[in-house]
Amino acid sequence: MTERDSSKEALRRLALEGLRTGEGTKDLTAAEERQAGGQSGTLRAAVFGINDGLVSNFSLVMGVAGAAPSSRFVLLAGMAGLLAGAFSMAAGEYVSMSSQRELFENQIAIERRKHEEDPKGERRELALICQKHGIPEQEAWAMAETVMRDPEMALDIHVRQELGLNPEELGSPWGAASSSFVAFIVGAIVPVAPYLFSTGTAALIVSVVLSALALFGTGAAISTFTIRHWLSSALRMLFIGALAATVTYIVGTIIGVSAGL
Repeated sequence: MTERDSSKEALRRLALEGLRTGEGTKDLTAAEERQAGGQSGTLRAAVFGINDGLVSNFSLVMGVAGAAPSSRFVLLAGMAGLLAGAFSMAAGEYVSMSSQRELFENQIAIERRKHEEDPKGERRELALICQKHGIPEQEAWAMAETVMRDPEMALDIHVRQELGLNPEELGSPWGAASSSFVAFIVGAIVPVAPYLFSTGTAALIVSVVLSALALFGTGAAISTFTIRHWLSSALRMLFIGALAATVTYIVGTIIGVSAGL
């Protein structure tokens, strides 16, 4: 093999590896952006999970406290809300991720049948994919011919390039459920934690202060995913959480008075 042929073969292998990993010869920067997007997506889910737990349980604790029952009752209600919300979030994420994974698996199965029933058509599509990524037509057809000799590799490239899926990363239902469960608990434990160590007005004041700080912090964190200034985002989140808690406290107070609690 001449030096030129060796260079062409090396380029072909590099291009094939790029297609197989979803990184075409012109798309290395885009691939890096997709990876960064995936990482930020995980962080985003965690932040919003914490925020959900914080706002919902803060409102619950304030509503029950407004009815003026004993601190033990507030603690019981807060822990019940924490567990109920966490399990609800986990169940919702599990069902959502399972459905999404099953959809992706079905799309891959359809693509596999197309490879079995129409290999010539799939080879033509693969050659077009190669050309789309800047590979000359003649070289693209040669690459497509080489790839089609390995059905699994051909399927892998089609799935990544046509469907935009990574067969190795379709998402874990159990992973999504457990992360949502933990994130919700992290947020929900904040307003109820003071009742584990104190009672009465002191516990209520500490709960309000800690929850306000947590709302401010999560609001600032949410600004990472938006165009808002961090202070504006933090104050908005603080206002929304405080409004929800105030309304539930007033409703709890009215119900408490009406019920003679």
